[in-house]
Amino acid sequence: MSRLLFSIHQFECKVFREVNRHFDKRLLNGFFRNITHLGGATVTITVTLLLLFILPITLKWVGLASTLTLALSHVPVHFVKKLYPRQRPYKKLDMIRIPANPLQDHSFPSGHTTAIFSVITPFVLYAPMLAFGLIPLGICVGISRMYLGLHYPTDVIAGVVLGSSIGTVCFYFVNSIFMSF
Repeated sequence: MSRLLFSIHQFECKVFREVNRHFDKRLLNGFFRNITHLGGATVTITVTLLLLFILPITLKWVGLASTLTLALSHVPVHFVKKLYPRQRPYKKLDMIRIPANPLQDHSFPSGHTTAIFSVITPFVLYAPMLAFGLIPLGICVGISRMYLGLHYPTDVIAGVVLGSSIGTVCFYFVNSIFMSF
């Protein structure tokens, strides 16, 4: 089993380095340094709360599901980071490019990726056509975390799975409550 895990780690380090090696490209740098904030606490909390106020009454339940998902998704992220204290790639690997003042907490899972997928999942489930815009946006946030040297691919994948799973559960839970009225 350890041989398999070693092979997976080697592969993900290769993928990580392939993404991070473009760090000095001006256009990519501007793009990824900005889009990464869409998964940050300030933006995700602001957007979900704003949606609760601006969405028409018939869609407020989707906004509520998104807000609930965002809140709930940070509980497992917090505990998994404590239970599995994986160091960030820039601390473990040589010649990794990072922005000034990188995050110091643990790497697994990606909180930014979890957050963006927890926010978008209820909207994608409600209106699947939104997937064409929202899922690429979420993927870009996930890639930005590797580009910036802060997360391994498995950190990002775990964030996608965690955010999407909790988003799905919250969507159907909130939907069942609102549809019973």
